[in-house]
Amino acid sequence: MTTLDQISDHIEAQPVFHEISTIADQIGIHVYVVGGYVRDLFLDRSVTDIDFVVEGDSILLAEALARHFDLKRVTVYKRFGTAMIPFEDRTLEFVTARKESYHQDSRKPVVEQADLLTDLARRDFTINAMAIALNGARFGDLIDPYKGVAALRQKRIETPLEPVKTFYDDPLRILRAIRFATQLKFDIAPKTLAAIRRERQRLEIISQERITDELLKILAAEKPSRGFLLMDETSVLSTILPEIEQLKGVDRVGRHQHKDVFLHTLKVLDNLATLSEKTGLRFAALFHDLAKPMTKEFKPETGWTFHGHDELGSRLIVPVGKRLKVSNDLINYAQKLIKLHLRPIHLAENGVTDSAIRRLIVQAGDELDDLITLCRADITSANPKRVARHLSNFDKLVDRIREVKEKDRLAQFQSPVRGDEIMKVCNLQPGPLVGKLKKAIEEAILDGDIPNEHDAALDYLLELEKDLI
Repeated sequence: MTTLDQISDHIEAQPVFHEISTIADQIGIHVYVVGGYVRDLFLDRSVTDIDFVVEGDSILLAEALARHFDLKRVTVYKRFGTAMIPFEDRTLEFVTARKESYHQDSRKPVVEQADLLTDLARRDFTINAMAIALNGARFGDLIDPYKGVAALRQKRIETPLEPVKTFYDDPLRILRAIRFATQLKFDIAPKTLAAIRRERQRLEIISQERITDELLKILAAEKPSRGFLLMDETSVLSTILPEIEQLKGVDRVGRHQHKDVFLHTLKVLDNLATLSEKTGLRFAALFHDLAKPMTKEFKPETGWTFHGHDELGSRLIVPVGKRLKVSNDLINYAQKLIKLHLRPIHLAENGVTDSAIRRLIVQAGDELDDLITLCRADITSANPKRVARHLSNFDKLVDRIREVKEKDRLAQFQSPVRGDEIMKVCNLQPGPLVGKLKKAIEEAILDGDIPNEHDAALDYLLELEKDLI
């Protein structure tokens, strides 16, 4: 963790802070660097945009700075006392210090102008309630009334004020607490954790878009499972993701039991986090076993089965995705991966034919690599030898896929003889028979009966014409 002396040296070395200081002193306004910028300096994390709190007219200061820097554009929100100016490769945001009060059914605050300490008190967590002065003789001084530096050193998430009030006023802070704990690998203070559990139902007044944004940030963390375990511990999971909460539990019949699908899913997420940074792929992994609770069945001769959970899950993800208000592109992407996530596993474990590989290549399309990555992450056995064997089988499968791709040119597969040509050759009008013939050609190629070439496909069409027309 960066020391206070190093922070002071950093602030001192930034010309932009000195120029802001000079202009603020000239017009008699106090200005402070606040929030995430200060926190991330202590954590030695990359810092881009900078937030400032102004005791006085933040818009007046921003406009004066824009003139000083010869900037043409200032974005102003007078209602909120906020102004933003672009500076080099970052954005500088100036906000008038304020006090907030909330109504019971809304997280939109009633705002009044205030001083710095009042402004810091309204912030979500102590690690975000620090400021650095930029005026005159106080330039570079740290203001830390709620012991944010101590919380950083102790790796602890806690609120500046009473946590129940903090979460009641703005319930989105419940998910922000879990997200920060996940991203920073911090613990949530016991009192804060208890307040999250108590106020979790207040999340009902938060827009789904804001909730989903926090969920996606948790999924993007280095170890996403931490966030979902915290959501489970505080009953937030059942409030915002009941489908995932329903994966919990283990059923036993005699000596037969199945693994806890919730814990398995978290292990898949953490495995995937070491293989890919794609948030969309992690989203698909979160829901890849979505339908297991509905397809669970015990058969005395084989034990527990989840037959069809891939197909059912691919259908269920559509209403779930729409409820979460994610994009249609993400829904379609997750739907494909969920539907296909058992195919590579089956091929890797039971041997592969060219025909089966061709079908997998065509069905997965551009998502084939992501599908293979998901399937690798889906290996969660506690037996290292079994894991090694499964991964070795996947390596062999990937090699075979590469060979078939190169041999059969299946990257953008469809019948080499298109519908217009089929109608011309067979003297047909548009209709179901044209599609049937085209599908038959594609099936013959996928089965290896004919090569993926135009002349071979045309010859096959002429043979089909004799039988079908």
